[in-house]
Amino acid sequence: MEVIGIIGLIVAIISVIYLSFKGLSMVVAAPLSALIIILCNQMDIFGSLIGPENSYMAGLAGFLIKNFGIFILGAILGQYMDKSGATVSIANFILDKVGTESAYKVLVALTFIGALLTFGGISIFVVFFTLIPLARPIFKKLDINWKLLSIPLYLGAGTFTMSMIPGTPSVQNAIPTTTLGTSLTAAPVLGIISTVVMLGFGLWYMKYELDKSQAKGEGFYSYLEGDTSQIEEDVVEHSDNDLPSFVTSIIPLVILIATIMIFSNVDNIILIALTISIVLSAFLFKSYLPKQTEVLNAGATGSVGSSFGAASAVAFGAVLTSAPTFDAIKQAILNIPGPPLVSLAVATAILSGVMAASGAIGTVITQLAPTYLSMGIPAEIIHRIVVIGGGVITVVPQSGVVLTFNNISGLDFKHGFKEAFIVSNGGFLLSLIVTVIVAQIFYL
Repeated sequence: MEVIGIIGLIVAIISVIYLSFKGLSMVVAAPLSALIIILCNQMDIFGSLIGPENSYMAGLAGFLIKNFGIFILGAILGQYMDKSGATVSIANFILDKVGTESAYKVLVALTFIGALLTFGGISIFVVFFTLIPLARPIFKKLDINWKLLSIPLYLGAGTFTMSMIPGTPSVQNAIPTTTLGTSLTAAPVLGIISTVVMLGFGLWYMKYELDKSQAKGEGFYSYLEGDTSQIEEDVVEHSDNDLPSFVTSIIPLVILIATIMIFSNVDNIILIALTISIVLSAFLFKSYLPKQTEVLNAGATGSVGSSFGAASAVAFGAVLTSAPTFDAIKQAILNIPGPPLVSLAVATAILSGVMAASGAIGTVITQLAPTYLSMGIPAEIIHRIVVIGGGVITVVPQSGVVLTFNNISGLDFKHGFKEAFIVSNGGFLLSLIVTVIVAQIFYL
């Protein structure tokens, strides 16, 4: 029966990916795929689906309890920034400073804006809610294929500021500190090297895709592939005289970043900071938004799809990891033969595709790190390699981050996913390989 159970896990993973690619909502695809795991592993059906612990609903509810506030407040702030014209005002300012001669320079600017926000401690979900509306008028004005948005946003907000640059306050970088006793700046040289590799690869790939798109004559709406039904729906026109000033437009975002950074030790500071920024937006943009109830309703409604899609992906993972046969797969992964750092890196990378970055890092640090420490490998090296390895297979169809990005941007798995997969997963893999080689040569 163990073989059938393992086959069930594999089929379930393939199923959730296939159904997502076919356009089925994760809210439906996740429980259907989870049911395959339950049946093949002879698990209690109702207990695994609606039980109070280690069940689908427990995973769903747990994610929503921790994150729904961020989703709804982030969506509302994004609506205020978008509908008021603040995003257009900021976009115009960026274009004035960077210039419109080079679309590549604009994409690079968006990359570093995303990096600045996440390095300041802002959740990638919040970054998506705020930067996607900001990027839309820029892409329209420069007539850049909208599907290319995934490259600067994933590169800036979800790669080197997540696990590489020394001192980054991300959850992934913080997980090893509690078990290994390391700091957020662990193995700074390796962190800097991997950051350079990731940025070098990402910026090159962004230029390659942009040049290829422009050579084909693609424009903003090319991602629709001839479907003109959405063109008028996503257009919000603002005259220059009907826009808030740049200073007024940027205040809510500046306050958001400053509040999180200054009061980083305060519980639930992200929720507090978002609330403050929303209140400021309601006051600052009052004359530009005659019906603020529509803004609030749109934000609240939009957050439901994003949050439940992401929560459903986490719930599927909860059922997957609670299956009896998952332990056999996990042990096989953790016992991969080869040099210690290679097996450590491969184990973390493979688990990241199943358990997401945080789950993979937590599992390896608690279950495998003691063995590597006993081999004489410094805790700082283990910290950095595991955190980088945790990002290698994180851009997958069932990822909450991917689902949220698609929901906000209006893109799908046919448009933008390939670019996100290559720039993120490819960049992480390349950075991990270089980091392992450097660590093996100079630190062991």
